[in-house]
Formats: sequence, C-alpha cells, structure tokens
Amino acid sequence: MLFANSQKLSQTKGGIAVKATDVKANVVIVANCYELAQEALGLFVRDARKAIKAKGRFCAAISRHTPSRFFRLLGEQGESKEQAWDKIHLFWVDECCGPRDFRDTNHNIGACSFIGKAGIPAENVHQISCENRNCGYVASRYEQTIHNVVGLEKDGMPRFDLIILGMDADGHIASLYPDTYAFFDTQETVCVIYFMDGRYTRITLSNPVLCAASHIAVLVRGEEKARILREVLTAKRDEVRYPIHSIWPILDKVTWLVDRNAGKYLLRGCRSNKTVRGSLESIEPYRRL
Repeated sequence: MLFANSQKLSQTKGGIAVKATDVKANVVIVANCYELAQEALGLFVRDARKAIKAKGRFCAAISRHTPSRFFRLLGEQGESKEQAWDKIHLFWVDECCGPRDFRDTNHNIGACSFIGKAGIPAENVHQISCENRNCGYVASRYEQTIHNVVGLEKDGMPRFDLIILGMDADGHIASLYPDTYAFFDTQETVCVIYFMDGRYTRITLSNPVLCAASHIAVLVRGEEKARILREVLTAKRDEVRYPIHSIWPILDKVTWLVDRNAGKYLLRGCRSNKTVRGSLESIEPYRRL
C-alpha cells in the first residue's frame, strides 16, 4: 500500500519503506480533466461558503496549473445567487516575470475567463504586477497587499482559506522548483526565484505561507505525472528533490485531486470511470511500474 510519510523511517511494509507515524493522504481520483475542474470548483465553493459564514470573507490563492476549465466554470457560477461573490478575494500563487509585452501571465490566462462573468469585483482579484522590472520591489508590493487583505496570524504569516496548487512532472509546486532553496526561506511571505538557464524570473508565495493555509488542493493531471505522483507519495521526505514535500507537515489539510491517467499507479485493476475517494492507505497500487 502507499503512504504519504512525514516521520523517520522505521520499518518496511509490503516492500515499500514506510514510517512509524503515517499520515493518510486524502485522494480523489476522477475520470478526466473535465471532472477534475468540476471537483476543484466544488471544493472552492464549499470552502468559500464556510469561510464567509465564519468570518465574512474568503481568501484563496490559485496556481498557474489550475485547468482553464475551472475558471470557465467559476464564471458560470457567477450566476448563482447563493454565493456572496463580493466577499471573495482571489490571489495568484505565483507569476512569471517576462518582458514588458509578455501576455502569458497567470492573471491574463485565468482572470479573463471569469472577470465580468462571476460576481467577483475586479478589485478583489489581486494580481502580481510585473510591469516593473525590479522583481524584489514587485514581490514586496504583493506581500504588502496580502498582509493588508488577508492579514497576519500570530506567527507572522497570512492564512489563506484555500490554496489551489498544481504539481508538475518534476514534483514542483508554485514556483518552488527542484534543486532551489527558496522553500527554506522562512521569513518572507513572497519570494523571488531567479534562474541561470534563461527561464523567466518567478515570484511566488513562500513555503511557510503554503503551510499556513487552512486548506490546500493539489491538482495532478496527465499520464506523464503518474510516476512522479507515486514517487512523492512513497519516497523519503526530500524538499530539494521533491518541492511538494515541503507541505508534508500539513498533509492532513491537503486534498489531492487526481485524474485517472495521473493516478493509474494508485489504482489496481479498477476500470470503472466512477470517482474514487479515500486515503492512500485504502487505495491499492499497481504492482508493476
């Protein structure tokens, strides 16, 4: 069986090294990317209603890897009178700092799909404005916006009600890439990720902010991510190699939304297209990879 582990190795179970204290990963496996977007939207709406009822507003951060269909569905949900859309604040988990005419930003890709359709006021969609080439300045401005809108907890970190992350084929989340040390930055809310290989600079929420969230949804889709998904859920914790391991301390607050192609190694002999829900302790893996 597969476990998501957070303690020191102490025993072997079924040929896979597991730890004395195992944290069950909450996994939802759906048939395709369309159902994945629908599940993500349902989770978003439920968390929003819960937060608004409890404290009068809902603050969420969304990553670049969120399916575009999610934003289209969010726009369609704007017609619902049951949702207090004016009490919702949306942030971006990260942003790419391209040239001045760069249009492939998270804000342009995502927000254009629902602003004007959903009832979320435009001023409640907080983008990372990368027009200024001083990325440190941009990060500090975004950090201040987060502090002003979301607020700070006693530990000095903002607590988002929901953060939607996508895991890429190298195991990175947000813009916390393998073999970088940005996730060890425990002081900043927002950090700048520089690359030496020609990739654009990224601005991203820091690991402590991710771990301070009330709820995290990790979206994994596509067959090319099947092996890395199995690896991160069974390997010894290593944030440098698998940046997603940086959220292991709060694994009990994480919901994994996985399409059937990405989750094929988590299922054994299951040919049904029905949604599978459960913990990884109860989902049998394939024996051969």
